[in-house]
Amino acid sequence: MKSNNPQFPFGQVVATPAALEALEQAGQTPSDFLSRHACGDWGEALCEEDKALKDEALKDGSRLLSAYRLKTSTKIWIVTEAQDDNGQRAATTILLPEDY
Repeated sequence: MKSNNPQFPFGQVVATPAALEALEQAGQTPSDFLSRHACGDWGEALCEEDKALKDEALKDGSRLLSAYRLKTSTKIWIVTEAQDDNGQRAATTILLPEDY
């Protein structure tokens, strides 16, 4: 469900040290990917079936995961937690798959 406008709130944004180091080595910033994640661009590192599941998660309030490749070919994930009972998402985490 790719859009030009943010589709959901992030909550608190945090990143693992390894993800921040990988971004720095690639000469990229978290905002390069957070904006894509917020607009429903789930990344080039997911298959079409996974992207369709993320579109459903956006609608039903489930956890959202995007997977991107940095310029260095390192894979990075962005995970936004599921909505709570009040419809709020508590946090979004930027991490490497091995940090999970």
